[in-house]
Amino acid sequence: MARHDRRVGYTLPTVLAVLLHVGVIGLTVFRWPQSDPVETSNAVVQAELISMETATDQAQQATEAQPRAQQGPEREQPEPEATQDDAAEETARQQAEAAEQAAQAAQQAAQRRAEQASEVAAQQQQEQQAREKAEAEQKAEAAAKQKAAAEAKQKADAEAKQKAAAEAKQKADAEAKQKAVAEAKQKADAEAKQKAVAEAKQKADAEAKQKADAEAKQKAVAEAKQKADAEAKKKADAEAKKKADAEAKKKADADAKKKAEAEAAAKKKAAAEAAAKKKAEADRKRAAEAAAAASQNAFGDEITNEAESIANARQAQEASNGFMNLVRRAVEQSWSRPPNAASGLVTVVRVQLLPTGELLSASVSSSSGDPGFDRSAVQAVERAAPFTEMSQLPAEARQKFRSFNLRFNPEDVR
Repeated sequence: MARHDRRVGYTLPTVLAVLLHVGVIGLTVFRWPQSDPVETSNAVVQAELISMETATDQAQQATEAQPRAQQGPEREQPEPEATQDDAAEETARQQAEAAEQAAQAAQQAAQRRAEQASEVAAQQQQEQQAREKAEAEQKAEAAAKQKAAAEAKQKADAEAKQKAAAEAKQKADAEAKQKAVAEAKQKADAEAKQKAVAEAKQKADAEAKQKADAEAKQKAVAEAKQKADAEAKKKADAEAKKKADAEAKKKADADAKKKAEAEAAAKKKAAAEAAAKKKAEADRKRAAEAAAAASQNAFGDEITNEAESIANARQAQEASNGFMNLVRRAVEQSWSRPPNAASGLVTVVRVQLLPTGELLSASVSSSSGDPGFDRSAVQAVERAAPFTEMSQLPAEARQKFRSFNLRFNPEDVR
């Protein structure tokens, strides 16, 4: 019974030792959770402390220690039953001690491994933190670089955009300036053309005005000259007329006196001619009577008639010539030659008289081209009329002088 109790007392430690070995083996096999390694850049050094004893080696050591503990008592010689119990107890004790030592060793190893694992974990945590820090720094640097690159790109884009906008503005300004210059040139050309047209029109208007003024002035001068000439001519005509009238009056007075003298002379001459005629008539009559007395035949009568006809014709011709000379002299005395009459002028005036010698009409039948000269000729005839001597002409001669022409020229009147 006691042996049985001792067996039971050694069994529990054995079981505990086995459980301890299993726990050690479990601790050895079990790997503490580690965070996944973070990839870092080549600049960061990664390190991990690993124990040289593996779980298999630890289990093998525990297994080898147990047979050695068991082999100790087996080498002793078997003893009687009491010795065997002591040996069993010793063996159990040794096994318990060995198990305890193994457990202590395993515990120490586990503690060391835990410490190592803690150190490794701390180191890994530090490394992880360093990696995270490096990664964060790298990320921050990358972000900073990316941000700088983005900012640089943004700045470059902004600068490019600004440059493009500036170039576009510069181009637009250049185009606007070019357009403005072109428009200004076009406007200047148009204004210059308009100005040239206006100046040409102004010049043409000025020339036209100058020409019109010159023509108007020339016309005014011509009209003034013509007016002056007309006034001068009118004045000259008036003066000439006045002078002519004065001369005519003077001449008329002289002519009247001369005419009176001429009329007296003519009357005296007419009386003489009448006396001569009467004497001739008496002579003719006496001759006729003598002829009649001398010859009573027909031949004598014929000679007498012929002699009478000759005597009558001679008397009529002489009377006509005498009357024409009287008219010519009277007209010459009454005519006042115009002062501006040119030489070579000829005017023919048709004169119509009544049988009593009064003037019926005097008109220009052939003009000289100078109205003043023509008018002076007509006025001379009018002033010289009447021609009362016509009533003393024979009937045949009076009929002849009812209408006749007088030819006037500055040199003579015919």
